[in-house]
Amino acid sequence: MAAFAFAVCMAGTTLPTPLYGLYRERIGFSELTVTVVFAVYAFGVIAVLLLVGDVSDTVGRRPVLLGGLVCAAGSAVVFLGADSVPLLCLGRLLSGLSAGLFTGTATAYVLELAPSRRRGRAGFVATAANMGGLGCGPLLSGLLSEYAPHPLVLPFVVHLGLLAVSFALLLVLPETVEGARPLRTARPHLPELPPQVRGVFVPAGVAAFAGFSLLGLFTSVGPAFLAEGLGVHDRAVVGLVVFAAFLASTLGQLLVPRLGTARAVPLGCFVLIAGLALLAGSLAWAVLALLVLAALVGGAGQGMGLRGAVGEVAGASPPEHRGGALSALFVVAYFGISIPVIGVGLLTGPLGLAHAGLVFTACMALLAAASGVYLLRRAVVGEAAGGP
Repeated sequence: MAAFAFAVCMAGTTLPTPLYGLYRERIGFSELTVTVVFAVYAFGVIAVLLLVGDVSDTVGRRPVLLGGLVCAAGSAVVFLGADSVPLLCLGRLLSGLSAGLFTGTATAYVLELAPSRRRGRAGFVATAANMGGLGCGPLLSGLLSEYAPHPLVLPFVVHLGLLAVSFALLLVLPETVEGARPLRTARPHLPELPPQVRGVFVPAGVAAFAGFSLLGLFTSVGPAFLAEGLGVHDRAVVGLVVFAAFLASTLGQLLVPRLGTARAVPLGCFVLIAGLALLAGSLAWAVLALLVLAALVGGAGQGMGLRGAVGEVAGASPPEHRGGALSALFVVAYFGISIPVIGVGLLTGPLGLAHAGLVFTACMALLAAASGVYLLRRAVVGEAAGGP
């Protein structure tokens, strides 16, 4: 039930992805504006994770998650009446606040609700709910907006219904934080990393940054490239391509138990590089099949890296600091969504969308290669020394 609520909340954050073309027709704005609107969401996530990312460690998981659902509902309501760029930004900001409240807290909650013997599977369920929810958002809105009436209304009405079900489910779930304090005692402050986490945090964070940057590109400017570069205007197809990246991410996570978290993160970086190369080919030659392959391969690499990173950080964190440590990890990941995407938006004007995307893929491939080599060497040295 906790994972269902997690997936529903995250689905709302990507729900507008296939709809940006319709909003551009209604309001009128540039591709740079799309990336800025998208980045507002990421900055909302980052602000919450930085200021109250570990608050659930003291006041409990449920109050924070219920607050996240309220923000998600507020976002859907704003989008129902969005007729200007400021309202789009407000809707995305509320969506970012909901994701920030959910990301680290819901991951810790799912892990803690599971019996100790199922903790490994619970880690997969948490990250799958995160990535699966993100993928279902554009798929749902793409299908509804293409084949059902009221394309800018029905997706958000359906999401409000799912949020209501999630709210009811969370009300009956138990609290997992012992001695949780009242919500009024919560105070904003930066999350702290315990000393035992710091050694694994930096390499895990770098891998998460690179992987999330690819997903950010697909969910922000991917629809525009499909329309302008490939002539694909069917919003269901747009949603399906974005969904493929997140589905592949979920499937990539299934490989982590066999590889081990220490090896999964660097290998995920190398698979991500292959996905970036396919994306570059699609941008250069305007081939839809290469874009789909890029979504599948790059998504799989991102999933391997994400689950490995979450496992490494969660495993090194004491329970009383787990929520804060995971929130800090996702701060780094969401910087990967925002900063590179804004860069692509800025370059689109002088270079064009395809060439801006090629610059992006080159930069992210270099970062992923450097991270993968470092992390693989670290894993090999750790095994030689008798480590995990």
